[in-house]
Amino acid sequence: MRLWMDRFIDTIEWIAAIFVGLVVVLTFTSIMLRYFFAAHIPDSHDLSRMLLGILIFWGIAATSYRGTHITVDLVWSAMGPRGKRIIDVFATLVLLLVVTVQTYTLFGKVADTYASNVLTYDLHWPTWPFFALAWAGDVSAVLLIIIRAWRLIFHPEEISDLSHTKLAD
Repeated sequence: MRLWMDRFIDTIEWIAAIFVGLVVVLTFTSIMLRYFFAAHIPDSHDLSRMLLGILIFWGIAATSYRGTHITVDLVWSAMGPRGKRIIDVFATLVLLLVVTVQTYTLFGKVADTYASNVLTYDLHWPTWPFFALAWAGDVSAVLLIIIRAWRLIFHPEEISDLSHTKLAD
């Protein structure tokens, strides 16, 4: 089971990295075309905006599991190993609640965009698949936070190498 979860986590991180690359390539290419050839990529603004949104949600998935998002460790660093573990479990469960609600509301946005048949300006592509990809990143975040919570509670040794979490009973 651990091997499957680790592969799933690695896949999520690769997907986030791929979207970073796509945003960089699209932005760089668009700037070079405008600067040197006075040309543009059709829908480059819409595409870069939507790809950036997708990147953000897949990035939330990757950072939520690793615990590498922005944290304030003043109280955490003053605690002993047991106190640190309690804080980590509590923070992870709160994060799970927040991201689950976010995922639920984002699904409503995907459904509304699909029903409204919103299209890009130049190429008239439907935008709902981009919103659905962002929502899939949010779903992945929920799954990874569940895995993190499970490991923090029942198998803390499996994540002791992550960021600042050094756990003991």
